[in-house]
Amino acid sequence: MLNRLFRMRFQNSLRSRLIVTFSLLLVMVLGSFLVFTNLYVIKPLKERTIHETMLASSNISDRLDDYIKVQNQLSQRILSNRAIFSFGELSKPSAQSVEALNQNRVISDIMFQAVGPSLNIRDIVIYDLQGTDVNSYIGFFDPPSLEPLLRDSDAIRKLRDSAYILHAGEQPFVSFIRSIIDINGKIYGYLSIQMDDNDLSKLADAGNLGSVYVTDNRGSLVIQSRNADYSEHAASLRKVSASQGIFIDHGNYYIAYHTSAYTGWTVYTVIPRASVLGSINSVTNIAIILIVSLTIFSYLYIHYTSKSLVLPIRKLRSQILNMSYSNLSLKMDSRLYSNEFHLFNEAFLELLERLQSSIEREKLAIHEEITARNSALQAQIAPHFIHNVLYLISIAAQENQMAAVTQMCKHLSDSLRYIVSSPYQHVALRDEIEHTKHYLSLIKHKYEEDLEWEIHMDSEAESILLPRLVIQPFVENCIEHAFDHTDPPWRIDITVKLYRGLWAIEISDNGKGFTEEGIKSTLNRIRAGGSASQETKIGSMGIVNTVGRLELMYRNRLFFNMFNKAENGGATIQIIASLTKDFY
Repeated sequence: MLNRLFRMRFQNSLRSRLIVTFSLLLVMVLGSFLVFTNLYVIKPLKERTIHETMLASSNISDRLDDYIKVQNQLSQRILSNRAIFSFGELSKPSAQSVEALNQNRVISDIMFQAVGPSLNIRDIVIYDLQGTDVNSYIGFFDPPSLEPLLRDSDAIRKLRDSAYILHAGEQPFVSFIRSIIDINGKIYGYLSIQMDDNDLSKLADAGNLGSVYVTDNRGSLVIQSRNADYSEHAASLRKVSASQGIFIDHGNYYIAYHTSAYTGWTVYTVIPRASVLGSINSVTNIAIILIVSLTIFSYLYIHYTSKSLVLPIRKLRSQILNMSYSNLSLKMDSRLYSNEFHLFNEAFLELLERLQSSIEREKLAIHEEITARNSALQAQIAPHFIHNVLYLISIAAQENQMAAVTQMCKHLSDSLRYIVSSPYQHVALRDEIEHTKHYLSLIKHKYEEDLEWEIHMDSEAESILLPRLVIQPFVENCIEHAFDHTDPPWRIDITVKLYRGLWAIEISDNGKGFTEEGIKSTLNRIRAGGSASQETKIGSMGIVNTVGRLELMYRNRLFFNMFNKAENGGATIQIIASLTKDFY
């Protein structure tokens, strides 16, 4: 109950709203200050720190690339010596044979000439095609077999393409391996340069930034810095799609990575977040303390200065709440000492008077406009229809067809009764179809067997409401204009369907069809609203008038189209409307 009373008091208190408004303004100002500090102080500092961290990984990767390039140059110097191909396919002969001694001497000379006096490698080993060691440069340790590596199809493909591979395997050192291949593409064996792990570790330790890990293109660890613990960060070293970047792992470490395009190795530099963002956090804390202090001071100032502003606002608000639609009047309070509020009170009174007058005039104008438009449009249809039918009856009378005249008069009587009975009220679709049948029966007496017509209507569509005389004008236009240059029999088909809240009427004939200019002109006149001064003919007032009356009833729930049929010739008028919702 107390919370409810407090909430109601807060909602009804102008002073509270004023305080909230000024508080929001204060928040915006202080927020702008915070954004400025973040964009122009904290963010550049953070970006620079992160860039330096990423640059460290890139530098380590570049130094590793340079080291691998040195091994590549060493391998090229060895393979450029033609004497290494003088033995054919390399193999390991018996250790006591002259051939073995000669082969070992020649290969050792080749490797000595390539390496020179400075030794920055662990060893150089020559292998045969099966991966068995043939000779080694130093020979302090038993060389590992290459047989497991040669079972890897990707490794074999690279070696056959004269490319090199970097292989760590199970041994505690990394090997630079390439095939011994001549210019004809024949492979004689394999050359493996075993790199010094101390040299690689020194490269990883350069910069003293944190823990450094180097993985190959399969994600296996190649080397790590001396202070690193791979088991601690292994779960965070994930494969990345970009060549370089930085992310934060679950242990709150910044991990910068750089993938070398030369070796395919990825260098990860792992640094605690506190070490990276130490200075940034200090700047952030100072900014937060400053903002909180300014907020407290400004809030106290707003709280005390708002008292002198809320009294006239409360009085004016109380008077406005007493107004209603039937009583748009405001009693001026002489106790509103502020001149600005006094002027506002007078201006508001004048606004209310103009608003009430405008509402009444607009309501009356809309009602009169709709009534006048509907009456004028329907008045254009009825005289035209009666004139045409009386002309047909006079022709039948001149030809002494009394039975036809009698039947035509009956149809005309039913049609006139339909037209003059509440002429401006909407009718059911079944009544409109029945009137169209009367009209076609009258016309049938003139054209006899030359005219054929057929009507198909879903029974569920009979109760749909329409303005009077919306189908008969389209049928009349078919008879008057569509069959001028068409051989009989002339056919008119009317189809009415109802489907999921939409109803559709199609009126088709087998006449000459519309011209493209006629279709474009008629549709443009429909969009423009038509004109009462235009003649009643196809593509003009007969169509424009009827569609205009439908639009008065259905507005933007109506779709109208007219087109020529691709098969058998003729034209089609299509009217579709929604009973429940708008098309657009």
